[in-house]
Amino acid sequence: MVKKQLTLIVFTLLAITSIAQVKISGTVYDEYLEPFYGAKISQDNNFKLSDTSGEFTISLVGQLPTSITVSSFGYKTEIIEITTHNQEINVILKENLLLEQVVISASRVPERIIESPVTIERLGLSEIRKNTSNSFYDGLANLKGINSNETSYGFKSINTRGFADFSNSRFVQLVDGMDTAAPALNFSAGNLSGVSELDIQSVEILPGASSALYGANAYNGIMILNTKNPFDFTGISTIFKTGATQQEAGGVNAFYDFSMRMAYRFSDSFAAKVNVSYFDAEEWHATDFRNREVDTNELIDGDINSTVNYDGVNTYGDELFYDLSLNNQFLPPTDQIPVGTLLRRTGYKERELIDSYKSNNLKFSGSLHYRPFKDDRLEIQLTSRLAMGDNTFQGTSRFLQRDYYIGQSKLEIKGRNFYVRGYYTRNDAGNSYDLTRSGVALNEAYSPFRTWVEDFFNTRYGQGLSIQEARAYADRNRLQPGTEAFNTALNTIKTTRITEGGSGIYDRSAYTHADGNYNFKSLLNNWADIQIGGSYRKYSPDSQGTIFNDQNEPISVEEYGIYSQIQKKFFDDRLKFTGSVRYDKSQNFEGNFSPRFAVNYALGESKTHILRASYQTGFRNPTIQEQYLLLNTGVKTNVGSTRDNLRRIFYDYGNGFEVSGDDIINNSLLTRSVYDANFGQQYVKSSYKEIQPEVVQTIETGYRGLIRLNNNNNLDLDINGFVSRHTDFVFAQDVVVPMLGEVYPNGNQALSDADAVQAQNQGALVLDNVVVLSPNANYALSQGFAQEFFLTTNANSIVHSYGIGVGLHTKLFKNFDFGLNYNYIDFNFDDNDYGSFEPNFNTPKHTVKAQFGNETLFKNFGFNVSARWQDQFRWVSPFVRGNVDARTVIDAQLNYRIPSFKSKIKVGGTNLFGKEYFAAPGTGQIGQLYYISWIINN
Repeated sequence: MVKKQLTLIVFTLLAITSIAQVKISGTVYDEYLEPFYGAKISQDNNFKLSDTSGEFTISLVGQLPTSITVSSFGYKTEIIEITTHNQEINVILKENLLLEQVVISASRVPERIIESPVTIERLGLSEIRKNTSNSFYDGLANLKGINSNETSYGFKSINTRGFADFSNSRFVQLVDGMDTAAPALNFSAGNLSGVSELDIQSVEILPGASSALYGANAYNGIMILNTKNPFDFTGISTIFKTGATQQEAGGVNAFYDFSMRMAYRFSDSFAAKVNVSYFDAEEWHATDFRNREVDTNELIDGDINSTVNYDGVNTYGDELFYDLSLNNQFLPPTDQIPVGTLLRRTGYKERELIDSYKSNNLKFSGSLHYRPFKDDRLEIQLTSRLAMGDNTFQGTSRFLQRDYYIGQSKLEIKGRNFYVRGYYTRNDAGNSYDLTRSGVALNEAYSPFRTWVEDFFNTRYGQGLSIQEARAYADRNRLQPGTEAFNTALNTIKTTRITEGGSGIYDRSAYTHADGNYNFKSLLNNWADIQIGGSYRKYSPDSQGTIFNDQNEPISVEEYGIYSQIQKKFFDDRLKFTGSVRYDKSQNFEGNFSPRFAVNYALGESKTHILRASYQTGFRNPTIQEQYLLLNTGVKTNVGSTRDNLRRIFYDYGNGFEVSGDDIINNSLLTRSVYDANFGQQYVKSSYKEIQPEVVQTIETGYRGLIRLNNNNNLDLDINGFVSRHTDFVFAQDVVVPMLGEVYPNGNQALSDADAVQAQNQGALVLDNVVVLSPNANYALSQGFAQEFFLTTNANSIVHSYGIGVGLHTKLFKNFDFGLNYNYIDFNFDDNDYGSFEPNFNTPKHTVKAQFGNETLFKNFGFNVSARWQDQFRWVSPFVRGNVDARTVIDAQLNYRIPSFKSKIKVGGTNLFGKEYFAAPGTGQIGQLYYISWIINN
């Protein structure tokens, strides 16, 4: 009897087990009926991934019938009903419609892109696969409203809505939550320290102010790059890419690009990945020899043989100038030289000051991922990223970056409703140096500037020789490029720090960052998304005086922010309200509040027509350089104007002649009002104060919807418009400080006629009965005892910008992808800064972009073509100002899939059939690039 009972129990348990653990198998395909690798097949918290043949086996829990979910990023999720253990399962995953794609950046919560409360652009795996550019990062230029400024082969600066040069500190770039901004510069160096082509999962870009959620410097927008999690994307993937660049100045040069990603899921609890990528290429040779005006750096007419005032854009050492009219005492009255005839000496061309135009970049990243509960309820990530190489960069000058390094380390703990992360970023400038200072120091090495001026003056005006002949005589002892003497002098200069008279840059700056966020939605029974978060950052710049005013005293800057957001849906989920506010405080500035309010309303039965409106604010803390700059260029001194920096400044010239940081703010005149007869006003006292954060306020409206064209096709349409008001724009004002005495000692108080005469008799400068200069100040200025500064401060002018964008995407002829977008943007301002302020808008007013392709034109064969047109625009930067011509750029690629090798061959080119163009004055003209790549297992 007992045996029978035991036998019955055993059979019952086996039956239960067999019911509870049903194994099923199947195959997943893409819409081209190719095996789908890495698809996630799940039943509740139990899941498996399809292998390289698209096949999977999963043990189901519970009784039949049940269901499994088959999903992958960028594809529609399929739910399959399982009724029998031997059921044949073949699943086809189709690409998501653009409007069904999920984004997180707009609200810090997952939501369909169509429901985003603000304008958002996205590049997913599908778009990356179709990309025609050399890399996914280059392909961002094809998105609506996105501008890419290219200063070199490896350095591209992404921006939205204007007001940026290559030093784009108004735009934030995050990789898996880590800010990629270099510690010393406070802006991202493009993708030089970013993400491998194989590891990128998606890119989300929010054009416009985003400070309400992302804090300081998300002024123009933010870009979030999300990488692939090794729990979801496993295996070894590689890209081998090679090709050539073609440029009139540089010729035809080969380039090489390699990437590898290795990811392994050791168990349901532990996974890891490693990425490595490297490229070696020739930079676009910079040969812009147009002339620049003194102080403004505006492009003007003239070449080295036709004018004494020649300062070539890509020639260095010709920046110093001398007013030849100061020598009129040596000339007869009939041969007097007009005031303002400025002489510059002969500079060196860029290619003469660099060892080569070779550029290379090595990127490495590795991460460990641990899930203690074997699912995404809790995940701990430890990540390290580093990048190093050689490159060129254009900022206030042209810089040759040699052996630079930037590294990041992050620890993050995240769950379904929260995350906490901390990371540390450090960089090393290596053997980088400033080309302008190199040229100036080389010229001084063979002949001091004043000696060279005397030689030129005597031959040109004393002997009546031509400009070319006078230059040749003054240059007779010039160090000749390529000679041993030249190479020795240049090597000494570039390895000597700026603070010691050379051009070498020392930078080992760092910052520490921590931030976190918690969503209370689950605790509120999904009543609303209510989030609270905060961040902290500490900057530790270290330039030994070559970039910052930290030679004698270290700099440390701390800042923090806290924010909260509520997002709630009403009226059958048709109306969505989003409200958020953030408070940020930096130790050098007053605190800033950044509110944001947005509403969406869904129209139509399927809720696929969304109207949106929002009010957003943003702000930008001045960069560490703008706060703590102190750099003598040989003519003028650039100075940052935080109180802490001004406190550090004191020049003692002896005999009571001195200038302090307080004098720069409170005892200075606008330089042009003193020396420029065409200025309009004389002796205008500077009213500019210590630098403050920039602020922008934006109102935006838009529509995003899915319009049904027929039974087989839809049109994705996105329209947006905005107006913005900008205050406290940071710019540099030219001021002069007398080394003795006071400026406007009595303010603007008018004296009586008698007192005015008495003041004049005592040596003061009096205009309209107001004492402009005390006797000592008047003496100091008249005798040249004054110091000029470029004061980094805030403009009094208020700037307004506005724009509209329209984008559409659909299918033509059943399976041809077609996309078209148009963007208009412009700005205006009323000048309240005496003509000295011009915003660095640097954006074309009109831009049109188009894309056309088919991934299955024939079996395993596809193509894509993209085209971009933009009209002429004005470029404004500290290095050069001038117009950039209109251009049309066409990129194209052909691809062939080899399923048996799980690989794809791609052949393409950029700027096909187009002429070379400047991204900005001073950069190398961009020619053509041709490439072929072999992508394996991606």
